[in-house]
Amino acid sequence: MENTKKLGDSWSSRIFDICNYTILIIIALSCLLPFLNVFATSFATTQEILEKDFILFPTSISLDAYRYILSTPTIFRSLFVSIGITVVGTFVSISLTALMAYGLSRKYLYGRRVINFFILFTILFSGGMIPGFILVRSLGLMNSYWALIIPRAINAFNLIIMRNFFQAIPSSLEESAKMDGANDFVIFLKIIVPLSLPSIATISLFYAVNYWNNFINAILYLTDASMWPIQVLLRQIVILSAGLQADASVVDITPPSQSIQMATIVIATIPMLLAYPFVQKYFVKGALIGSVKG
Repeated sequence: MENTKKLGDSWSSRIFDICNYTILIIIALSCLLPFLNVFATSFATTQEILEKDFILFPTSISLDAYRYILSTPTIFRSLFVSIGITVVGTFVSISLTALMAYGLSRKYLYGRRVINFFILFTILFSGGMIPGFILVRSLGLMNSYWALIIPRAINAFNLIIMRNFFQAIPSSLEESAKMDGANDFVIFLKIIVPLSLPSIATISLFYAVNYWNNFINAILYLTDASMWPIQVLLRQIVILSAGLQADASVVDITPPSQSIQMATIVIATIPMLLAYPFVQKYFVKGALIGSVKG
């Protein structure tokens, strides 16, 4: 009887594992295949794009789309601008978010409940695009890279996650440091920050992706085309690529507009894909610890 029960449990466990793995593989493929299609189409020839609706492995490699994009004189300047905005913006955002989250995580802070209420209020309600534009213009930030950083320096959702992470750190560590004569700033730098690397790395990735992918604010606040980040420039390339067939003088071999669009997606995505492995080991731990305790 016991052997029969164990055999039944074993078979049910195997069936569950098979179903579980099957579902996970299907979900993974549904996420991976579209990107493979984008990557393959960016290298496909004009004839293959016209003949096939879905490409995973191009029969012949063509670099025409990338030659066209990289032939744009301002492409490398825009890449440098985007990298600079992402690096500086992420540093500013994570610094301000960590400092504010640490203060709000301390129960002895006077008025912390009111401040937390206003932070939660901004998640539900925001001024919108027009008030934001008026505010940036009135502050004299038009045609300034700070217009892309300051208005979105602190994200309320990221702030709450980091605040919850700080609250999970035992208060006894802070009390012991104060007994040794350390002030709040020393405690934050030498105790809280080293213990919070998973949360800091996770939130930094959130901010970096946000800064890298943002192009709406650049369109609104940067009227000088020489200051455009890569996302805005690639958007212009995609728009202009629709009329490439009528302008054969742009490049020697005119690639199809679809391959140019796919190539722009690849160029805009690869930097974030390269950055992700460095914080991947912190990602799950940092996100979960900061979200399970309120």
